Amino acid sequence: MLAFPSTYTVGITSLGYQVVWATLAQRADVDVRRLFTDQGDPQHRHCDLFGLSLSWELDGPVLLDLLEQQRIPIWASERGDNDPIVFGGGPVLTANPEPLAPFFDAVLLGDGELLLPAFIDALQACKTAPRHERLRRLAAVPGVYVPSLYAPRYGEDGALLAIEPIEAGIPETVEKQTWRGNTLSHSTVITPEAAWPSIHMVEVVRSCPELCRFCLASYLTLPFRTPSLDDGLIPAVEKGLGATQRLGLLGASVTQHPQFGDLLQWLDQDGFEGTRVSVSSVRAATVTPELGRILAKRGSKSLTIAIESGSERMREVVNKKLATEEIYAAARYAKEGGLSGLKLYGMAGLPSEGEDDIEATADLMLKLKKATPGLRLSLGVSTFVPKAHTPFQWQGVRPEAEKRLKLLAKRLKPKGIELRPESYGWSVIQALLSRSDRRLAPVIAAVRGRHDKLGGWKQAYRDAETPLPPWEEVIHNAWDADRVLPWEHLKGPLPKATLRKHHDEALA
Repeated sequence: MLAFPSTYTVGITSLGYQVVWATLAQRADVDVRRLFTDQGDPQHRHCDLFGLSLSWELDGPVLLDLLEQQRIPIWASERGDNDPIVFGGGPVLTANPEPLAPFFDAVLLGDGELLLPAFIDALQACKTAPRHERLRRLAAVPGVYVPSLYAPRYGEDGALLAIEPIEAGIPETVEKQTWRGNTLSHSTVITPEAAWPSIHMVEVVRSCPELCRFCLASYLTLPFRTPSLDDGLIPAVEKGLGATQRLGLLGASVTQHPQFGDLLQWLDQDGFEGTRVSVSSVRAATVTPELGRILAKRGSKSLTIAIESGSERMREVVNKKLATEEIYAAARYAKEGGLSGLKLYGMAGLPSEGEDDIEATADLMLKLKKATPGLRLSLGVSTFVPKAHTPFQWQGVRPEAEKRLKLLAKRLKPKGIELRPESYGWSVIQALLSRSDRRLAPVIAAVRGRHDKLGGWKQAYRDAETPLPPWEEVIHNAWDADRVLPWEHLKGPLPKATLRKHHDEALA
């Protein structure tokens, strides 16, 4: 059973979920069924394996509801030989699985292309063995983390000292797996019922070379990988265009593919009349009149760029290599190319940010509106949330961010600029889930049924039976460089010392 913690419409739009499902479905020795919160394929009489793809922290509690529906004990420690092995993957679990670790038998860290087949092969080789023996075998597979074979050790003051194997022969650290093949992923399911109806998605790049200091999509997925145009991208595009005329080009920074210009020229041919092409976020400095023209010709209405801040100082702090003039040029080229809108993304509450930096963001938006009349501008703003395996993992959520989101609204809304702020309150809960250790698991179990209410989380944290670190310390405090992090035993692409160096350079 392969589950997704949301509705079919949302889940089937997840490229990661689609690819895992297709990889399993292609195997003769696996019979895979899908499960969403609102529907599912017919169930097996007996389920040996229950998998979950997790790409957003706040979806964590939904896992427990899905397990209960299937009559699977929610705690891994309570499952017996006849219960399924519950495994998970995706960016949230690769970054920091610890808050959810007691609910999983195994967590797959990193790219699924080689990791998933190795995981299934290992299970098939020992499927009649007792549960504990199967888990030991899985722990020997590179990139497979078996939480029950590791235990946290705390000091008298409650500080985490280490997370260590509890048996001989279990690796001390587990390393994220990285796919280095020439092809990346593309849709295996195209349906009008998806949140983006009838779209064929093609992953153009994986990771991002920019290394913005807060960015999980860049740091956790290094190195930056690009499939070749002729053997990778064009065949992937052609595969989908036999079934639909809607194409989505995905990646953290698609226009940084070295052959992206050639791909655009190819899509500019007459044979693609009627094809609608949309691209995910592009780097502002790579926007050209040609990009605007071809996207407008292929049905795109707008372009999305991440600026992080209107303040040049803040962009330097976060390592956003972007000059103000390049933002103006991106807006100008989008308009000249025939696009009607520009969506910009920024942040509030970044480390070292002052109110004048937020004012600079408002000023930039107002000047952009004046400089490109007729171009519809919108600004999406989120609160900075520290993420594991990034240089800013030691920084906390800044309470001033809430006020600064309101300041932006006050400055921009009366001037007709659409502002789409993410909830500050939910950013706090995201930080709770991204920075906690295993002690949070009972809170996640307790909050079910009210996990869609901020007060429900705070109440569950306050009412916890076991001692928890102070709320303030987990969410808002900056952490010392020598603190043992909950994900210390899980190796990402860069060592802790390198991340700390990037942190110190940013805030010097």
